[in-house]
Amino acid sequence: MPGATTEIDDQLLGTSPADAGTDAVRRERLLVPRQRTVLGMPERTPAWQRSYVQQVIAVDAAVAALAAFVGFFARFNEAPADLATTAGRAVVAVAVLLPVMWVLAMGAFRTYEPRFLGVGSEEYHRVLTASLAVVAVVGTSSWAFDLDIARGYVVVAFPLAIVGTLIGRYTLRQRLHERRTRGEAGQTVVAVGHRAAVAGMARQLHRASYHGMRIVGACVPGGKGTPEEDAELDALGIEVVGSLDDVRHAVTSVDADVVAVTACPELDGPALRRLGWELEATRADLVVAPALTEVIGPRVAIRPVCGLPLLHVERPELEGVRRLAKTTVDRTAAAVALLLLSPLLLAVAVAIKLDSPGPVFFVQQRVGKDGRSFGMFKFRSMVTDAEKLLVDLRERTDGNGVLFKMKVDPRITRTGRLMRRYSVDELPQLINVLLGQMSLVGPRPPLQKEVDAYGYDMRRRLLVKPGLTGLWQINGRSDLDWDESVRLDVRYVENWSFTFDFMILWKTAGAVLRGRGAY
Repeated sequence: MPGATTEIDDQLLGTSPADAGTDAVRRERLLVPRQRTVLGMPERTPAWQRSYVQQVIAVDAAVAALAAFVGFFARFNEAPADLATTAGRAVVAVAVLLPVMWVLAMGAFRTYEPRFLGVGSEEYHRVLTASLAVVAVVGTSSWAFDLDIARGYVVVAFPLAIVGTLIGRYTLRQRLHERRTRGEAGQTVVAVGHRAAVAGMARQLHRASYHGMRIVGACVPGGKGTPEEDAELDALGIEVVGSLDDVRHAVTSVDADVVAVTACPELDGPALRRLGWELEATRADLVVAPALTEVIGPRVAIRPVCGLPLLHVERPELEGVRRLAKTTVDRTAAAVALLLLSPLLLAVAVAIKLDSPGPVFFVQQRVGKDGRSFGMFKFRSMVTDAEKLLVDLRERTDGNGVLFKMKVDPRITRTGRLMRRYSVDELPQLINVLLGQMSLVGPRPPLQKEVDAYGYDMRRRLLVKPGLTGLWQINGRSDLDWDESVRLDVRYVENWSFTFDFMILWKTAGAVLRGRGAY
């Protein structure tokens, strides 16, 4: 029965018989052919993205080939493999085929998909999973077919391939980030939602330029408004290109790569589903920003219940065995670091005494976990009467409105300027870590006057120990404004994990060497 079929189709498309007048138009927009894909990428993928994926594949293959050669040479440099035996032929076959197996495994675990490349830890996680899969397949095959592949080859080639692949991808990622800071190799975005949410997203994307996403247009309720209504978006260089019903047209008009939907009550489940169907005719990806922010990583998972994709949010790990393990690692690492760095610390102490009169250390009261105060140690980098001189300098601050900072502070000594450039003045805080008052990684240790100005959200920072380094250290330090500093600290508290800590420690070395925001 034609009428019944039409009614069923209308239900599937989220329409009602009352919308029949627009049914033909809706079907034309939704029932579109899917795009062809190459290497998991749409055919119209930007040239830079295709080139980047090709570079990643080439690096993976080259690393695997090098690992195979080194492993083979290390095992058989004294006595060549006996090709007359099954074991000898098997190890030669594995060495020759390793680059192919490696690339195929990486592809099978979707490590070449653009959405996983360039940012985040998911790429590295998939690389490790694919690598272990190759090791498991080779090991299982060796056991099942009694191949007896040389262990000396395996213990050299496979670890080398894994480490080399991770280093290669990290190097390519850093080069990509450098290009993106120059405005290259990015993705254009059409943001969908209310004006304030779009503006907030634009500011965050601008701060994290290495993600390569740039908002070039916005679709907001009602479309283009008055100059006063659109003033905030205009100041950010974002043009309103349509209403919530014009997203597909906006995507094609600005040739966008991504459609980013902010939390917007007008775009409910059926509306988002229809939008996804409409975008199938374009090369634009659809991403949705949930109303819940600053909660990322393993705490968040999609949990399907009765056909509903519910966002399951785990509790943050603020206590328990893992926190005890973190404290143990912190104190042990601090003790080892103080021992290894003792010659440097002694040399710095001598330089401070020779440069200006006064004590070597500067002890300042900071607020730690649960609001408890403690004396934080630093090498003295200023003259002894710095606090008195501050009265005359307050009007010349380059700080964030709460903290006083000057890029050229006359109170800083010559030795102090060099120490601050490379954060050497912070090293005595290892004593605080050893005493259990601080962690290696955590929120920035605040002053009491900062804590007095905290709102409810900001007090989340006090649920964990402050850190010697943290997200604030690797994202600009003194160049950050107050709101951004607080946001980063809250993000750390909400998403703490050992992996997160190791990532921050790794990036701290680069941030210190660059000296960005250090003054």
